[in-house]
Amino acid sequence: MFPGATVDCDAADYVIVGAPLDVSTTFQPGTRFGPDRIRQFAGSFEDYDHRTDQHFSALSVHDAGDVHAWSDAAEYIDYLAGTLRDVRADDATPLLLGGEHTVTAAGVRAVDPDLFVCLDAHLDLRTEFDGDPWSHACVTRRALQTADHAVVVGARAGSEAEWERAAAEDVTVVTPEAVADEGVDAVRDAIDAVDYETAYLSVDIDAADPGVAPGTGTMEPGGLSAREMRDVVRSVAPLVDGADIVEVNDRDDGQAATLGAKLLRDAVFAHAES
Repeated sequence: MFPGATVDCDAADYVIVGAPLDVSTTFQPGTRFGPDRIRQFAGSFEDYDHRTDQHFSALSVHDAGDVHAWSDAAEYIDYLAGTLRDVRADDATPLLLGGEHTVTAAGVRAVDPDLFVCLDAHLDLRTEFDGDPWSHACVTRRALQTADHAVVVGARAGSEAEWERAAAEDVTVVTPEAVADEGVDAVRDAIDAVDYETAYLSVDIDAADPGVAPGTGTMEPGGLSAREMRDVVRSVAPLVDGADIVEVNDRDDGQAATLGAKLLRDAVFAHAES
């Protein structure tokens, strides 16, 4: 159980669901261990948040455990999306713990957002990768089948075709350099330029510099700091109707999982405060 997720499902305002899918990871597998590691390394945090003057255990969070993953990603995403739609039907906000980034497709389907905001080192705008249209490298492209616009924060890698796709009107890229120079204003300006009513936030832990969070599948130097990740999540979380933390694996000493757990808590604190 995620520490502080103390209420029953029928009383919850936020429901955590683990999605340990790990079938298309291309470099360092291990995202199947992500949900449990995020829960484990959240155990060191104080229940109280001084910034918002709230206790996490008082925010009506429920941990529904994991939806056991299997090898058919498309079928699994269908099933997982149904689980998350049930959360929405109960007037709760779904919080998804990956698992590879492919699981975000289920969260997007459940929320049906106008705007998709993603912290990610990679554009993930491929139509397929190694012949697999359900690869984690395709998730932003897939999200745009539902959402009208995508804002990708921290992107610094992609194929030539992906960068060409990112130049279209329905995609905005906020580079790590823009975040370093302008802070969260760079992200909020990108979001404020979009006409939307519903939004979804996806946090791929590899948006962080690998010196901060090495426990992820496809590390890409030159990324965001932990503080920049935190500030962006705090700023965006009040705007969204669902969120996820993905791509945490077991290939470090808990740095990625600790950051992921902290970002999840910051998202809940910021959303509840608003």
